[in-house]
Amino acid sequence: MFEKLGHLIVKRRKRTLGFFFLAILILGSVGSMVFSRLDSGGYSDPKSESAQVWTYLTDTFKVKDPAVVLVVKSKTNVDDPDVISTALELETKVRAESSAEKVMSYWTAGKLPMLRSNDGKSAYIFVYLKSTDFSSVDAIGGHYRETYEGAYKNVEVLASGGAIFANSINGKIKDDLKLAESISIPLTFVLLIFVFGAMAASAMPLVIGITSILGAFFILYLITLFTDVSIFALNQTTGLGLGLGIDYALLIVNRFREELHHGKDVETSVVNTLATAGKTVFYSGLTVMITLISLMFFPQYFLKSMGYAGVAVVALAVAGALIPLPAILALMGKRIDFGVLRKSAITPKEDGRWADIARTVMRRPVAVVVLSLLILSIFIAPIKDIVFSQVDSRVLPANNSSAIAAKFISDNFSGQEGNPIEIIIPNGASQVNSINEFKDSLAVVPGIVRVGQMEVAGEDVRLTAIHSMPPRTPEGQDLIHKIRALTKPAGTLIGGVAADYADTQDATSRTLRWVALWIGLGILILLFIFTGSIILPIKAVLNIISLAATMGVLTWIFIDGHMRWLVGDFTVTGSVDTGSIVLIAVIAFGLSMDYELFLLSRIKEEHEAGKSNIESVATGLQRSARIITAAAVLLAVVFGTFCISGITSIKMLGFGVAFAILLDATLIRAFLVPALMRLFGERNWWAPKSLKRFTISH
Repeated sequence: MFEKLGHLIVKRRKRTLGFFFLAILILGSVGSMVFSRLDSGGYSDPKSESAQVWTYLTDTFKVKDPAVVLVVKSKTNVDDPDVISTALELETKVRAESSAEKVMSYWTAGKLPMLRSNDGKSAYIFVYLKSTDFSSVDAIGGHYRETYEGAYKNVEVLASGGAIFANSINGKIKDDLKLAESISIPLTFVLLIFVFGAMAASAMPLVIGITSILGAFFILYLITLFTDVSIFALNQTTGLGLGLGIDYALLIVNRFREELHHGKDVETSVVNTLATAGKTVFYSGLTVMITLISLMFFPQYFLKSMGYAGVAVVALAVAGALIPLPAILALMGKRIDFGVLRKSAITPKEDGRWADIARTVMRRPVAVVVLSLLILSIFIAPIKDIVFSQVDSRVLPANNSSAIAAKFISDNFSGQEGNPIEIIIPNGASQVNSINEFKDSLAVVPGIVRVGQMEVAGEDVRLTAIHSMPPRTPEGQDLIHKIRALTKPAGTLIGGVAADYADTQDATSRTLRWVALWIGLGILILLFIFTGSIILPIKAVLNIISLAATMGVLTWIFIDGHMRWLVGDFTVTGSVDTGSIVLIAVIAFGLSMDYELFLLSRIKEEHEAGKSNIESVATGLQRSARIITAAAVLLAVVFGTFCISGITSIKMLGFGVAFAILLDATLIRAFLVPALMRLFGERNWWAPKSLKRFTISH
């Protein structure tokens, strides 16, 4: 199949490129419309109990949570006449906002004690918005920050709440990513010239990158016509598009050069490149897609969106590597080395330092395995302290005004008034005695500050309960589990921010087992087809140990608070964001399988050519390790620049993926893999004869 594709592309190279440029023009034009259709939310489970509560609140009780929480902070008591006059004037101004549906405050709600700080010097103004659209709420939050935050006559105003937080974090992420890209793109281009050794060759990743990124934008646009897609899928698209462009261009161009330097003509070189490196790219792409498809299993459309974007960009990166790139190589021929800057990068070596490393490792395989596992164990050890949570205001820089406001509220107010636990009892009007008993039980649960009065709408009953701890924390999740374990009136539903967090965490935990099963079985089957071995796929899947090492290092840094000199300052919360951990694990595992196939492809090819197990490993490492290492360094640069972000979860994503990639390309590929292949010997290639017919030849 790949040979036929190679001959076809060479014969119709100009037509192929013409079609390619036309397709890019169309995809880019239509795909650009995706930017206005993306959402900033998607972190909740839409089928959860808390989601049902939200539906009751909006449809039946016609209530909303305050999207904006303004804290009026005075130097004297909030009941002083001057403070009251200023606060009422401020509230009148807020009430006049076109976006405000309802406004209430300590001063206009009967001076309720729970709306006043513990020292009596600060009090709340709650703003309920007309719009519930996430993008609109984000923009409105920015307006309230700019308009009301800061000094106002004789008081100071702090802005908090969901709309303020959304605006703060989304704005910070966008600004930080622009800065990261302004650093990573020029630096990556310089490194590409160094790695490829020639100006012409260093441009080849752009062919694949442009194809995959613009094509993925087009596919994401089509998906937005049917479902919600997160705006952060754009970063996944550009990051993976550039990364895979580098990976696949390195593999294809390196093999094309190798064929030319062996005296082959251009057509034969292109055909042989597609039959070998092209086949590897195809199966490599399949392994990465299988891994990224697992993100679609999660109920949160934030993670689903990453799956949509990931699968689209990988599929199109493979297409870019197998169609337009070979057509360009067929047109350029030996001119691929135009603009030579580093001759040693152009001429592939049959033997060299990587082969020497492999032979040294295979002379002492047991010692290398033991030492490698010891190093990995040191990295893994801190994982015992890992605690999961979700993004809250503490993910922002400590000097961010939204983070300052949230901390002030947490330190000075007795409960989470803006984040109540919402309780709905369908048909509860006939269960008054049971509801009163439930209220008594609820009131004594540790962490509950107070329980509100019943509100009836038709036959349905609503209760609220205020708790003391931040809602999106393990403590908030544990509180929800305790409340749900109480004896309750029939049909009772528990919702609110803390319940939303608990439901999302629980859904993620339930989904992970299916994700692991999908990835494990998918990779085992695909690697068996690719290698013709039973042993090698099992060994490859066991590379999950490097992910455990990455999780351990992330725990040591982001939970224990080490290495801020490298990743930048952040607020230590004692937990790590669950969504970021899932993304790091899936992306890193997918890319590790990418490199696994790069290496195994060359080893398998040498073994099928008649070399011994030891020599096929040494030669395979010599011919692929430079590509793997270069690709890993370039990708680590792209993701590593995320560490300049002020958002802790972005820092963690960048550092986690960069560390996992570098660990996999060095300790795993250069040492552990050769050592294990030496220990297994010829058994590496064993499989029942009845199954051999399902495998491919290299």
